[in-house]
Amino acid sequence: MNLIVSTISQGFIWSIMAIGLFITFRILDFPDMTVEGSFPLGAVTAVSLIQSGHSTLYSLLIAFIFGCLAGFATAFLYAKLNVPILLAGILTMTALYSINLRILGKANMSLTKSTNIFNQFGLDKLPTNFNGIILGIIIIAIIIFLLIIFLNTEKGQAVIATGDNETMAASLGINTTVMKFIGLMVSNGIVAITGGLIAQQNGFADVNMGIGVIVIGLSAIIIGEVIYPDVSLSIRLITIVIGSIVYRLILMIVLQLGFNTNDLKLISAIILALCLALPTIRAQFLKTMRNGVKTK
Repeated sequence: MNLIVSTISQGFIWSIMAIGLFITFRILDFPDMTVEGSFPLGAVTAVSLIQSGHSTLYSLLIAFIFGCLAGFATAFLYAKLNVPILLAGILTMTALYSINLRILGKANMSLTKSTNIFNQFGLDKLPTNFNGIILGIIIIAIIIFLLIIFLNTEKGQAVIATGDNETMAASLGINTTVMKFIGLMVSNGIVAITGGLIAQQNGFADVNMGIGVIVIGLSAIIIGEVIYPDVSLSIRLITIVIGSIVYRLILMIVLQLGFNTNDLKLISAIILALCLALPTIRAQFLKTMRNGVKTK
């Protein structure tokens, strides 16, 4: 039972990162590799600040700001210097590796002797692993609430329009360049917050902890879309949380079947590939069934 609760707790925390990724991947409609650099950026920023005596909430706020700056760098390369978005994200991600080393001072740092947000505000009095669930629900509720408010404003609708059809949005007088900056900055800011939370939950920060996080985020998004294919944007943000929990439960089941933990990245990639292929498989199956009925 503790294993299931722990898995659900991780699903809640990781879903925050998936929500951030959703902004670029689905709303702005382009892949942003910056997240693999902004995630550890948030982690090393939070850990180094906490170790320096700053509060956990302050460390997460600075992590968010640094994540926004990472998104700004990618947006500048993409929107101002016309670097392809995929390459712009890779360039920023590569640069962030050295920046993360500079911030942390070494490859990794432990938090075992420091206070973290999971044992503050009375969360340490909850049953084992329930602190992650409660904290995750609170942070997710705040982020989704703020995102829904923002996306229903004129600026938010402009961001959505830019992702749907940039040419049409520009013809309506929308500054699509500014919208890209906003989307990338908010997205990477949220991802950096997740990095700070995961570092505190795990008790350490590592400059390499961002490897493969984009697969984790995309898996949560795709699984949520497969389970709930036709929902409003507001509900879609909630389905991402469900998708993240389901993804974590699938990983737990696979590991319980005896697979090596070293294969975790491979398993994650396979799960994402199957989720991406599921709509095509479903369409082909329905087509085959209809053809079979017609033949009869």
